[in-house]
Amino acid sequence: MLPKRTLSIAPMLDWTDRHYRYMARQITKNTWLYTEMINAGAIIHGDPNRFLLKNECENPIALQLGGSDSADLAKAAAKAAQYGYDEINLNCGCPSPRVQKGAFGACLMNEVNLVSGCLNAIQDAAPNCDITIKHRIGLDKQTEYQPLADFVGELARSTNCRTFIVHARNAWLDGLSPKENRDVPPLRYDYVYQLKQEFVDLEIIINGGITTNEQIHQHLQYVDGVMVGREAYHNPMLMKSWDAQFYGDTTPEITYDELINRLYDYAKIQLAANRGTILRHMARHYLGLMHGLHGARTWRRMLSDADLLKSNRAELLLEALAMVREDSH
Repeated sequence: MLPKRTLSIAPMLDWTDRHYRYMARQITKNTWLYTEMINAGAIIHGDPNRFLLKNECENPIALQLGGSDSADLAKAAAKAAQYGYDEINLNCGCPSPRVQKGAFGACLMNEVNLVSGCLNAIQDAAPNCDITIKHRIGLDKQTEYQPLADFVGELARSTNCRTFIVHARNAWLDGLSPKENRDVPPLRYDYVYQLKQEFVDLEIIINGGITTNEQIHQHLQYVDGVMVGREAYHNPMLMKSWDAQFYGDTTPEITYDELINRLYDYAKIQLAANRGTILRHMARHYLGLMHGLHGARTWRRMLSDADLLKSNRAELLLEALAMVREDSH
């Protein structure tokens, strides 16, 4: 039985790879993890292991697909199902020009029939996976609620998709970089709350600008789940109380020492596997682990030092931890 999607970590390009997800899973057992967005074509034409390989412990986990060709999405979904993903999520929220050129991401919000066909094709190809969608509240300067409700309502009517992850900002297709698109368009949480009121039977998950456990509690009064993005990356230990706070799980929270020792064991295995993984691929995700603690700067400095990383020794993690302990005394 899978846990509810009360909490999830957003798909973040270049960030939520399998090394980050392994760390996140050590900190929280119940939170849903998402891959970074992967283009359906890359899975079909490239090496599927490169894009789909995950650690056994990662479930519950969703693969986020980018694309707008239903046949390609179906092929990619069928492959993903073989790798044991619990959910396949269609990206209808990414505003980057590269994505627009491929006619997918946020611009799909203008093409509800195309999206409907894509979701149904994914569902047919991966019948045992949950099929979900992540989208914005609107495009460009559109400020009315109704187009959003029409989009969600049509998909609820024409597909089996019952989980809608809503980034509570518009996507501006012109004039803003992807980074600015995460900050500049104003947040409208009330639109996401309104969706939940209107579509009581759908699972509505809110995303965008959420950084504290207090905010999560607040949102959960109005929607079914909360998806956290950058804060869970830059300050991963925010997640350590989530199992107890939001899932009623009584397992003791992981300590820093336990976590670093697990990451050390993991790094040793990854380096020994000779699949091209180097220590930097893993350590870059660990920089925020000591966020707010006394030795945080020492930790970050050691784990981002090119000379120290060059030797590819997993022991660097334990040495950095020892230095943090020394700093704290």
